[in-house]
Amino acid sequence: MAVTSQNIEDFLHALACALVHFGEVPQVLVPDNLKAAIVKANRYEPDINRALEDFANHYNFTVIPARIRKPRDKALVENQVKLIYARVYARLRNEQFFDLQSLNTAIAQKNREHTQTRMQQKPYSREEKFLAEEKMLLKPLPESAFELKYYRELKVAQNNHVYLAQDKHYYSVPYAYTGMKAKLIFTRSVVRIYVKNELVATHVRNFKRGSYSTVKEHLCSHHQHYLERSPTYYIKQAARSSSVFATLVELMFTSGRYPELLYRSCDGLLSLQRKTDATTFEKACQIAIDY
Repeated sequence: MAVTSQNIEDFLHALACALVHFGEVPQVLVPDNLKAAIVKANRYEPDINRALEDFANHYNFTVIPARIRKPRDKALVENQVKLIYARVYARLRNEQFFDLQSLNTAIAQKNREHTQTRMQQKPYSREEKFLAEEKMLLKPLPESAFELKYYRELKVAQNNHVYLAQDKHYYSVPYAYTGMKAKLIFTRSVVRIYVKNELVATHVRNFKRGSYSTVKEHLCSHHQHYLERSPTYYIKQAARSSSVFATLVELMFTSGRYPELLYRSCDGLLSLQRKTDATTFEKACQIAIDY
C-alpha cells in the first residue's frame, strides 16, 4: 500500500493494515533495519524503536530484524518485492492518481490478481497456499486497534496542571504532586499522567489550543489545603502596586473560573506591571474593570 511518508506513524499504520488484511497475527516480525523500526542495528541485541516495541506488545509478536547485508534472512521477501514491482508497480506506472485512496484501491486490485495467479510449476496460487498451510498457524488479532503512544516528561506547575506543548493544552494533576516531575504517555485519544510510575490522572485528549482540561477534585482550592499561591496571595501582590490593580485581580477571581486557571494570567499581569509606567498601567486596569 502507498503511504505519505516513511516515518514511524505511517510505517506502523501500514503494518496494522497488513495484519487486518491477513486477519491474524504472526509470531515473528522480520523488518529491515530502517530508521522507522530500528534505532541501532546489532547482530545479537538490536535496539528496537520504542513505538514499534509498543506495537509488538499490543499485537503479541516478537521483532527480530534481519542482519545487515544478509539478504538470506528474508530471501523469499526480496524475491516477492521484485515480483510486486513487475506485477503491481510497473502496470500502474502510466496511470495518474489524485489521492492515496484511489491509488491504494488500484494497488489492492493488482495485488489481488498477483496473489490469485497460479505460481510457476505449482498447481496453486499464493493465496491458496496461505489459506491451506499458513493461516491456521497465526494468532488472533487483539480486540482493540493499536494507538501510537507518545512520551513526555514535564513538571507539574503551581496551578496543578501540566502543559503539553504539542497540543498547546493544559491537563490537571492532583494538587499533591505540584512541583514534581510527571511522565505523560498519550495517544490520539487519551492522555495518561504518571508520577513515580503511578497513574495519577487520565484525560480525554483535547486539541483546543490554550484551553484547560480540569478535574475539579485535582485543584487545591477545593480542599482544606492551600499551597504557596492562592487568590489572596495575588490580590495582596497587586495591592502593593495600587488599589485599582487589586480590584481588577479580585474581579478576575470572582468571574466563576477555577482560581488555578487564573494564576498564569496573574503572573503575566504582575510581570507587565513591573515593566510599564505606573500611570499607564493603572489606566489599563481601569479600562479592564469598566469592560
